[in-house]
Amino acid sequence: MSEALSPTQPPKVGFVSLGCPKNLTDSELILTQLSAEGYQTAKSFEGADLVIVNTCGFIDDAVKESLDTIGDALAENGKVIVTGCLGARSGDGGGNFVQQMHPSVLAVTGPQATQDVMDAVHRHLPKPHDPFIDLVPGAFGEAGIKLTPRHYAYLKISEGCNHRCTFCIIPSMRGDLVSRPIGDVLKEAKALFEGGVKELLVISQDTSAYGVDVKYRTGFWDGKPVKTRLLELVQSLGEMAAPYGAWVRLHYVYPYPSVDEIIPLMAQGLVLPYLDVPFQHSHPDVLKRMKRPASGEKNLERIQRWREACPDIVIRSTFIAGFPGETEEEFLHLLDFMREAQIDRAGCFAYSDVTGAEANNLPGMLPLEEREERRARFMAVAEEVSVAKLQGRVGATMQVLVDHAPAMGRKGGVGRSYADAPEIDGTVQLLPPEKISKQLKVGEFTKARIVGVQGHDLVAQPI
Repeated sequence: MSEALSPTQPPKVGFVSLGCPKNLTDSELILTQLSAEGYQTAKSFEGADLVIVNTCGFIDDAVKESLDTIGDALAENGKVIVTGCLGARSGDGGGNFVQQMHPSVLAVTGPQATQDVMDAVHRHLPKPHDPFIDLVPGAFGEAGIKLTPRHYAYLKISEGCNHRCTFCIIPSMRGDLVSRPIGDVLKEAKALFEGGVKELLVISQDTSAYGVDVKYRTGFWDGKPVKTRLLELVQSLGEMAAPYGAWVRLHYVYPYPSVDEIIPLMAQGLVLPYLDVPFQHSHPDVLKRMKRPASGEKNLERIQRWREACPDIVIRSTFIAGFPGETEEEFLHLLDFMREAQIDRAGCFAYSDVTGAEANNLPGMLPLEEREERRARFMAVAEEVSVAKLQGRVGATMQVLVDHAPAMGRKGGVGRSYADAPEIDGTVQLLPPEKISKQLKVGEFTKARIVGVQGHDLVAQPI
């Protein structure tokens, strides 16, 4: 058994978190545990006693980035533990894919495996002290450490997914849906609001399905019964956020009929009128080949009803162009859907034949050049719709959450409106305030008058 390091020389761990916000929350759990046990975070591979790489294994580019990062960490440090989705992938002959590509890694785990990661850390880097004695510096109480700026945070409400979409291998890596107890979710949210978070981003693999696996059983929060279901969760989060003046934003919301119940809460101002809905396509035959859970839904009619109930609603979505067997007619159907549905913010992937995805075996695989060409055509239409929507905001006054404001905003800053999720949507470019006394502070709200459009961003005058 190794001797624990001196308290004056706490061991340092380098950490790289790749992939989606769900991966980020796994990283936050690991970092919280590391900090609770007295480990420090190193700012470089060379300055670390050991490196942890939390990988993504969704599409080929993400796999390459993960493998390259592991290789860099091994070259510059030598002691590397791998976790995350790529860690769960099987290689040739049934072995572990990462260990086949990088045999010298110390250990490999799959996603949501905090304890397995900590066990590997303890084997290779002695634990400095008892976690029950020391407080976690820089944490949000029971919510732990966050890798996001202190004014916004992701709140993961479940793991895994019950769907078997043919283009996706995430269920094989993260498993079936497992909803977190609603009391635990609300306890974490409360700690985040109390710690100064002004925007809570609710995430999961399928947010609409929250509670399905536990048959919407009743949990408890603050001594009161609360059903484990999205409607009750959103109501509780909205009511909790109100005294803090904070935003609640919903991501990865599948367009089930039950989502209709959430729209009135948006119209009332309880949560942001913003929905991140992964439609993926519009043509029923393509959706059927994708095995999308909403393939039988009339999504266009649903969107129109949402807009009638809440005219301010902003809808962001992701789509796949060039799915196996996609005809020109089916693709044009998607472009027509984009124009008619008026999707405010859209991202698009050219179909990627991810190793292990069922869709790879479908007939009609399109040449990569054609997939990329369709993606470009889609994005041209998406941009046309989005820019027209942005132009319609000129002259309006909006509440803006400030993300960046050097010199207290004397030269302006950068923020986001309710229509802009961090990292994936546009921003609001804030001009220098007209009043000398007006200051912009990161993590606080300011009112601003929209005066122009710059690409995918708005330009606004703080007032």
